[in-house]
Amino acid sequence: MSLLSELQNRSNHQCELCTSQKNLAIYEIKPVSNGGFDGSILACETCIQQIENPEMMDSNHWRCLNDAIWSEFSPVKVIAWRMLHRLKNEGWPKDLLEMMYLSDEELAIAKATNEHLDDSEKVIHRDCNGVILEAGDTVVLIKDLKVKGSSMVAKQGTAVRRISLDHENANYIEGKVNGTQIVIITEYVKKMADKE
Repeated sequence: MSLLSELQNRSNHQCELCTSQKNLAIYEIKPVSNGGFDGSILACETCIQQIENPEMMDSNHWRCLNDAIWSEFSPVKVIAWRMLHRLKNEGWPKDLLEMMYLSDEELAIAKATNEHLDDSEKVIHRDCNGVILEAGDTVVLIKDLKVKGSSMVAKQGTAVRRISLDHENANYIEGKVNGTQIVIITEYVKKMADKE
């Protein structure tokens, strides 16, 4: 059975956040290593656009989270928690957040995008051009880099997919180069559009 079919069965052919039955697509919870049934939700175009573009947020649309917070599926709860934190200044989301329960593992995944932090608290990672980097992005090395503690050299032009961020230092990201997980300084990378 395909992932789409599994998610359609799980969600009863509706958006797992707002229950819309129109323009549904698989949305992978970022950052995750492998997506799949436990790392994706079935969501409508409206929800996906607002998740990916905070400036498009319509707080009234997200009142649907009254129901979504009770989902038995971790990826649905993770996204609900993130969106409620993004909207917490509205007032009503705070009540829902107080009612929600996430396991330690779910909470760690939910916090990976720093939605719960105020803007003044967020560590913002930027590439060599000042473009904001997010967990799960793909970057390209702009110069050859020696990897500390090994004889390996990460070559200029190498794409590093699904980066993770150092939440304490805006100058560091991590990613795999030739199968080895390395720390990379942000000034040596350029964000690229992921063609996946």
